Amino acid sequence: MPNLVGAAPRTLRVFGIAGSLRAGSYNRALLRAARALAPPGLEIAIFDGLREIPPYDADVDAAGEPAPVAALRRAIREADALLVATPEYNYGVPGVLKNVIDWASRPAGRAALRRKAAGILGASTGASGTMRAQLALRQSFNFTETYAMLRPEVFIAHAGEKFDAAGELTGEATRDHLRQFLAAFEAWARQFAAPAS
Repeated sequence: MPNLVGAAPRTLRVFGIAGSLRAGSYNRALLRAARALAPPGLEIAIFDGLREIPPYDADVDAAGEPAPVAALRRAIREADALLVATPEYNYGVPGVLKNVIDWASRPAGRAALRRKAAGILGASTGASGTMRAQLALRQSFNFTETYAMLRPEVFIAHAGEKFDAAGELTGEATRDHLRQFLAAFEAWARQFAAPAS
């Protein structure tokens, strides 16, 4: 058996979802910033198939999961953790993001989201920085038994002032806070990740 004393922990695979279809989405830009600022122990892959996920329909699911849904569920299952960047629409989670959660919450008891570590963050042009949307998402994760990290929190308010025209997160204080969040998220996710084989 090899001596693993002092060996570096394996890199965690993180599945990132931005809950917006908008081409210039601040939340997609926030995920890109998280990927760029992540510690060496995190590898963040950003989901690009939000438009392909059909509206949740239990009859369709029972007849055989659509291919984009199968790919979504498989990607979540294979990841060590989930990172969700949510906008806030009307004090809540955008419909397209809730739809992804609904698909990934089935089948009950064997869902891709069950017992998966998660981090939640968000950016908004408003003053609350997605506080209510994140709370609503936590309620859904409570049902799906998804282990959402409690602290630190990332609420980027007035996002138009925090990202430049190219979608890059600016402001060293904001970037430092995101780095702190990601370091805590790595520690959180390692508690639930399967050990290296």
